[in-house]
Amino acid sequence: MYCSSRPALLTVDHLSMRFGGLFAVNDLGFTAYGSEITAIIGPNGAGKTTLFNCLTGFYKPSVGRIALTAPGAPRFLLERMDGYRIARDARVARTFQNIRLFPGMSVLENLLVGQHTPLMRASRYSLAGLLGLRGYRLQERRSLDTARYWLDRTGLTAQADQPAGSLPYGSQRRLEIARAMCTEPALLCLDEPAAGLNPRESLDLNQLILDIRQEQGIGILLIEHDMSVVMTISDHVIVLDHGSLIADDDPAGVRCDPAVIRAYLGTAEDEDLPTEVAADLNRTAAGGRS
Repeated sequence: MYCSSRPALLTVDHLSMRFGGLFAVNDLGFTAYGSEITAIIGPNGAGKTTLFNCLTGFYKPSVGRIALTAPGAPRFLLERMDGYRIARDARVARTFQNIRLFPGMSVLENLLVGQHTPLMRASRYSLAGLLGLRGYRLQERRSLDTARYWLDRTGLTAQADQPAGSLPYGSQRRLEIARAMCTEPALLCLDEPAAGLNPRESLDLNQLILDIRQEQGIGILLIEHDMSVVMTISDHVIVLDHGSLIADDDPAGVRCDPAVIRAYLGTAEDEDLPTEVAADLNRTAAGGRS
């Protein structure tokens, strides 16, 4: 069982999500820590996205508790909250496996949409914005500064005025992360951010996620099938199989765990591993983590 010296950020206890007679998540418990990257991996159908949907309010879990305790903030029980409050009050941000940008809006406008809540509050729900009052103008300037910062950090400044839907696929992935970061999250949930990226784009994404952890000091949950990404950047790895926890360790421990190998491959013997899958599990072992 993984343990960190950092304070706990997210505590999941006895979480289950049932659809009819099927448990998509079954009595799951783990802890994720602040300023760490926790990867959630497992075969297709293991319950990874269902877990994210429970964390972010898309589903109400059948049973269990999800507690978020960020520095300087009250403790939030996410399973009791509506999805909009999880995003607004608990400050949990998410990206999706299938990119969900506003393709007809500019890149900059997508980042401003990510700051809708503070802008609406400052506008007093339109009145102060219509009158151009000072409080709204200050918030508008802050929001633009935040958007420009994340444009720069993700290498998208030159594309700020282009429609988001016209960007190359890898740039759209970075934009979705930038929009999530504009909400100033305490917990960032990334659902397969490396899906569809080429090797160079994956390396750039790895560095961006590591920089966010280092510079922003937030916790990151990462669902990812690319083991080279998981083993390179993760501090902590949770492995699910058929909705249940089968491993909770650092990357080196998970890589050698017989239960993990069985879940992925149906065997615990390294010599029997198909070459391409063994390469995925071992690709970054020699270099360790960044």
